[in-house]
Amino acid sequence: MHNLTIKQMSEKLHAGEITSVQLTQHYLNRISQFDADLNAYVTVTPELAIEMAKAADEKLAAGEGELLTGIPVAHKDIFCTDGVKTSCSSKMLDNFIAPYDAHVVTQLNKGGMPILGKTN
Repeated sequence: MHNLTIKQMSEKLHAGEITSVQLTQHYLNRISQFDADLNAYVTVTPELAIEMAKAADEKLAAGEGELLTGIPVAHKDIFCTDGVKTSCSSKMLDNFIAPYDAHVVTQLNKGGMPILGKTN
């Protein structure tokens, strides 16, 4: 699945060929498999991602999905995510838990895109 383009993922999600939970779990598995060597993620949010994927699958099943609904995404650690550590990759902010969502995160949530975590 990781070789699919975003367009192909969207087509498969909307056609019911795959679910957002399956796609999200696939990417979480890849993160577990490779991130120790790559060190791309500052924080991985598997519980949040699966919860968001389930909500995306419900939207898609109801015919309410948008173009990017259900496609997992990661974002830079500079964007606050409510209840998730946001350090901006800085030791000074190492224990900061964001009390709100940044605008970009709000838009990702509205679009139904599961958040895998935060990257360097």
